[in-house]
Amino acid sequence: MKAIWKIRFRQLSRLMVMPALLVAKPAHEGEAHPEGDLPEGGNAQTTGEKETQILLGGQAVIEGVLMRAPRSYCVAVRTESRGIIEDRGVLKSPGDRWKLWRMPFFRGLGVLGQTMALGLRALRFSADAAMEEEAKAEAKEKGKEFSHEKKEFPAWLMWLQVAFSIGFFIVLYKFIPLVIATQVERMGWSGGWLGFNLIDGIVRLAIFLGFLTLISFWGEIRRTFEYHGGEHMVVYTWEAKQPVTIENARKFPPEHPRCGTSFLMVVILTSLLLYALIPMEGFLLRFAVRLALLPVIVGMSYEVIRAAGRKEGSAFWRAAVWPGIMLQRLITTKQPDDGQIEVAIQALNGAIEVERIAAEPASGRSELSHVRDV
Repeated sequence: MKAIWKIRFRQLSRLMVMPALLVAKPAHEGEAHPEGDLPEGGNAQTTGEKETQILLGGQAVIEGVLMRAPRSYCVAVRTESRGIIEDRGVLKSPGDRWKLWRMPFFRGLGVLGQTMALGLRALRFSADAAMEEEAKAEAKEKGKEFSHEKKEFPAWLMWLQVAFSIGFFIVLYKFIPLVIATQVERMGWSGGWLGFNLIDGIVRLAIFLGFLTLISFWGEIRRTFEYHGGEHMVVYTWEAKQPVTIENARKFPPEHPRCGTSFLMVVILTSLLLYALIPMEGFLLRFAVRLALLPVIVGMSYEVIRAAGRKEGSAFWRAAVWPGIMLQRLITTKQPDDGQIEVAIQALNGAIEVERIAAEPASGRSELSHVRDV
């Protein structure tokens, strides 16, 4: 019982920082490769010129890494008793499900929604693996025989934790900054409407940075940040068209410009600018407008990242990703050990294998019968 609650707490802690651990889908994800670009066979260590056009993203989970390609994903998790285990699946673009998700501003919401849903699936898979390992250790400690009955993280508890995380986000990054800015305004120090929003934005940014800094000292989260860095280094190696090995991954930094950390920084800056353009009076009205504008801010921020991605290397692109790169360097990514890089490589190989099969005509996809369709 103790082991289960330990896993639940670890799961909740990762939900709190999940947005900062995501590698956002590339701006040109829909153009990654046409049907049939992928060569037969091989893995990330034997990539061809066309196969390296696949654009990858990912996320760190409990003792593991999620890697995703345009049409596939793979979660790899390290366990003591079973080595590295995997969960693979096929992805459908949000735009293929509903044309609205192809339109500017809306497409950002579709991508973020799918990314968060996939991230939750990956976290649950890693939590299930961790629960089994904890149960085995507990049984061994008590001298009992381990029950091989499958241990799963309850779905209701996952959604309860998601609800708590959303509430935590709203209170920490919307409610508290607004309360502080309102108190400053009542003392006559806000400097008008623009000054009020500037204070609100600065407080929000300070809370965000302070929260990430504080939890980075926790060993569990630090390991997650190490996996986060390993994931980036492996993606970099793939994008450099080099054989994806531990040695080659070590040549690259743990910070990546497409990381969700960069996206979050753009979200914070976009919200500051947008709030300043909408004059409002009264605490409740301001709070309600901030909640109502969340989808708008997400959509706008995605378009900024998308536009910057199309001009990679330009001054616009460097300005858009610089805050996120600095935050990764200081807090959210750490140098991984070789074992963590190995897990990231296995996740990448799994995603590429499913991507190759998914690119084949429907008649040739019998190998996908054992993987999930998301």
